[in-house]
Amino acid sequence: MVEQIIGFGARLVPSAAGRAGRWLVGRSADNGRAGLMAGQRKEKENEANSSNDLRADVLRVLGVLKVATADQIQRLSLPHLTYRHTLKPTAAKRKEARTASHRAAVNDLRRHGLVVDGGRTRGGEEVRLLTAAGLAAAAIDLDRAPEEMGALPRSGGRSGAAHAMTVNETVIALIRPKPDLNLLPGEPAAAVAAAQAAARAPGGIGTLSAYATEVALPVKGTWRNPAIGSPRADVVLTTRRTGVPLLFIEVDNCTEEAPLIAAKFDKYKRFFLRQEKDTDGIEKPMWRTRWSAPADKAYERVHPPVLLVFHEVGKRSAKSQMARVANLTRSHWEGLWHAEGGYHSYDGCIPIVATTLESLREHGPAGPAFWRFGREQRQPLREAIGNPRRDAYLARSRKAARQEQRRREEREDAEREARRPVCADCGGKFSDGRWKAVGFHHGWSSCPSHPHLCEDCQDRAVTAEQRAEADERERQEQERLCLEAKDQAAAQKAGGWLSRFRT
Repeated sequence: MVEQIIGFGARLVPSAAGRAGRWLVGRSADNGRAGLMAGQRKEKENEANSSNDLRADVLRVLGVLKVATADQIQRLSLPHLTYRHTLKPTAAKRKEARTASHRAAVNDLRRHGLVVDGGRTRGGEEVRLLTAAGLAAAAIDLDRAPEEMGALPRSGGRSGAAHAMTVNETVIALIRPKPDLNLLPGEPAAAVAAAQAAARAPGGIGTLSAYATEVALPVKGTWRNPAIGSPRADVVLTTRRTGVPLLFIEVDNCTEEAPLIAAKFDKYKRFFLRQEKDTDGIEKPMWRTRWSAPADKAYERVHPPVLLVFHEVGKRSAKSQMARVANLTRSHWEGLWHAEGGYHSYDGCIPIVATTLESLREHGPAGPAFWRFGREQRQPLREAIGNPRRDAYLARSRKAARQEQRRREEREDAEREARRPVCADCGGKFSDGRWKAVGFHHGWSSCPSHPHLCEDCQDRAVTAEQRAEADERERQEQERLCLEAKDQAAAQKAGGWLSRFRT
């Protein structure tokens, strides 16, 4: 592996056998040969004149999707361009104009060996694929480890890339990229109004960096080298603060047999049940060693949810596909009815949710486009993968427990108040501190005086006692002084009579 400097962002990219697309560094001025000159770096000129940001856009999108058209790259990375060039006479010319910049970036990346042509879709659009070197470059730009990038596409556009295109459209419909209205100055009023409507529409889930495609789920083996027979998720969504922390997504163009789709859930179950030791030495489900999700003991220990997206381009109807797959996977998703709480418990089950690409585009993740197997109505995605009835029951239970706790505390407070001592003098109730002080049974020498009185009355009683004691001491002192004076007077009188007899 050779490390060379890629033109955008001046990042180091490992290139297979030194062929990372000829991202040349420090071209020698005299002989034009590639190489690193001492302390110098120079970006190779891009013949299509694409900017660093545009090439980075292409690498990031292809790093996630692996295969895409210029139209999909543009809609994901610069959605405001969708509302430009609206005065072009035909839809084809409008598309050509709004995707021109990204097509130029793709061509530059292709010249450097990071992207290759992948044929055409059934609609005639050119498809671009990442090479191994391109995947490595995208991993750096996405800040992902190589094993987190997923596999390269297996067939690309040789057969029209129908499945890959549906995967891409699913990701776009889930993200629902918002146009930047500040980038549409001078555009026709109709175009600006359409952009404003898109900006005001309910948002999607996550950004492009929250998605990964072609992700192996090893039932045996390792993340890097999964065993044969391990399932491969079309898309994995990992987000935070959205109510959908982890979601596996499978896409079907209504061309695959329902039993084949259902059989994939047997593999999913094996993967979800697989235990591995994490870096902390604690054994846990293998998927938790790579992705995080809330672990709340108050809720069921359910497996991560799986979303099925059907696109009616094949000979089967999406509705019949959903019904058949639901029937064949009943053992994986069917919960147990909790009569007291009025909800189903899904402990150990896989929440399986289905929708169509058309419904997803129309309603988005926040709309009623998702059918949770076993339920009757369509729901928004967050409600469909969750258990609102159980959540409501638990909320009621917690509220009832808090109310009962409050009532119990009120009863205990009332009983305690009934036992609270009353001052024998003023009739006022003791404070908590006074009650605690007079109830002290160890070391009676430190106990307060007058335990039948409150603090104020005790202070007054102690003051009165101290005054009385002082008065008594003063009286006794006065009596003593009087007695001494009498004794002295008597002594003097007795001494006077004796002196007369002596003379």
